Amino acid sequence: MTDTDVAKTDMQVQRAGSSAAIAGPADWFTGRVRIDRIFTAPAPARIGIAVVNFEPGARTHWHSHPLGQALLVTDGVGWTQCEGGARTEIRPGDLIWCNCGRRHWHGAAPTTAMQHVAVNELLDGKAVDWQEPVSDEVYLGGPLETA
Repeated sequence: MTDTDVAKTDMQVQRAGSSAAIAGPADWFTGRVRIDRIFTAPAPARIGIAVVNFEPGARTHWHSHPLGQALLVTDGVGWTQCEGGARTEIRPGDLIWCNCGRRHWHGAAPTTAMQHVAVNELLDGKAVDWQEPVSDEVYLGGPLETA
């Protein structure tokens, strides 16, 4: 099947590397983060997909998703935490569901990079509500649940 054949089926193929990676904005992340392969489906669909790469110690700020978020860890070791809960170690193949509206954060462990695929639904064009940074005390403190 050629590229022309794919276009005739009304299927869209976005080739790997066809969209430029961006640095994770300091308003959303602590540490070095790269976001690439960003895709937002055309309406009426409302799904968005991104591959997010966290350098060791990098993490999101506290945030929530109006319609939830699925994360699939693809490389490295990371941590995630819902507000009021324990930090949880995440590894390749782990799938994390972040409930609608629940404050949480996720990122790399202190000495290991981590990559995940993030899948979100947009509500009125918005997939995330960004909040304040996760302090070092929260990031490094409390119990760590492992599998």
